[in-house]
Amino acid sequence: MDEIFIQNEEQRAILDSVRRFVEEEVTPRAAELDAQLDPEDSFSWEIVEAADAFGLRTMSLSEEYGGMDTDMLTTAMVIEELARGDLGISVVFAQTLKIGKHMERVLNAEQRARTLIPFRDDPRAILSICGTEPENGSNGIVGYPAPYTTRAVKTEGGWIANGMKHFISNSNRSRFFLVHMQTDPDKSMLDGATVFLLERGHPGFTVGRVHDKMGERLANNSELLFTDCFIPDENVVGEANEGHIIRRTFGPSSNIFAACSILGVAVALFEKSLDWAQTRIQGGKRLIEHDGIRAQIAEMKMLIDASRSYTHRAAHLADHPEEGWDPSLGSLPKVMASQAAWQIATWTLEIHGGHGYMKEAGVEKLVRDAGAFLHSDGVNRALLLRAANFIDA
Repeated sequence: MDEIFIQNEEQRAILDSVRRFVEEEVTPRAAELDAQLDPEDSFSWEIVEAADAFGLRTMSLSEEYGGMDTDMLTTAMVIEELARGDLGISVVFAQTLKIGKHMERVLNAEQRARTLIPFRDDPRAILSICGTEPENGSNGIVGYPAPYTTRAVKTEGGWIANGMKHFISNSNRSRFFLVHMQTDPDKSMLDGATVFLLERGHPGFTVGRVHDKMGERLANNSELLFTDCFIPDENVVGEANEGHIIRRTFGPSSNIFAACSILGVAVALFEKSLDWAQTRIQGGKRLIEHDGIRAQIAEMKMLIDASRSYTHRAAHLADHPEEGWDPSLGSLPKVMASQAAWQIATWTLEIHGGHGYMKEAGVEKLVRDAGAFLHSDGVNRALLLRAANFIDA
């Protein structure tokens, strides 16, 4: 696929390195890991450690914390390349790269020292941000004035937390967490929540069920349980009851990087379709010589290029808002890319015919992956409503 928006040789060198990483570490393992019955067995510490050796795990951070301080556009390109190899691997590192950058922005100096230095030095350290609950997912996206059900009550020297989060990416594996909890019971999550910094193993903070997902299996998602969990005051990020301010700085990167992850799946599907159409003989000629298939291949490329252009524009403007940032860009590129990927997935199945329905073709895995981001990082309908609120503000 064409690499649009690449601006300099450093970006080209980074992407060449990521492609080598995918070819050497991800592609040979992805199908076998995806096929594991226990979702925890689909996760690979070997891939995480290899990514650390390649410099991928910390690349979005400043040099002080072992990174390259990559901008959002460069990081977005990296995430797409990872997803061409496997969506789950892309999600593991998309989460870690964007949360690490977010932590560098919002943690105070003392919190950065006890979080980002150990993160830098631990080749297995990955990250999670925790908002979604059984009763709250889209509420926070569309701005419905509901409280989090995970509550933290003030006590001497800190807070006592109780409740549960679920569907949290990386959460059974992560070392550090940013957790949104309700701290003012008389308000909503929009104006009465606080963000807390936690480390794996903190007393009263445990992992629950690991979710058994249809696709994106190389990334784990799980429940997180809080049982009379004492959190000291020094673990409050920003100010109490101002979690919405912390959340606001995280928003753009979350959905832009999600768009890049699912875009990588769309590219993998396109490449399978093109290869099959160029080699499969039907009706006395290659599939791609039939006008209907030929046009469909072109439409796939159009959808991918348009989605990538939109996503890259959003990534660039998120770093340079003075050039014309539009808040709807924090939602719409993910919607567009995921809808395009799902359409391309159905066309890929049609082009492959019965062969594509067989697992050995590899199309089945990509179709399962393609469905993930119709819902993940915000249900598309909720994101469209959030974008409409900005348009109609």
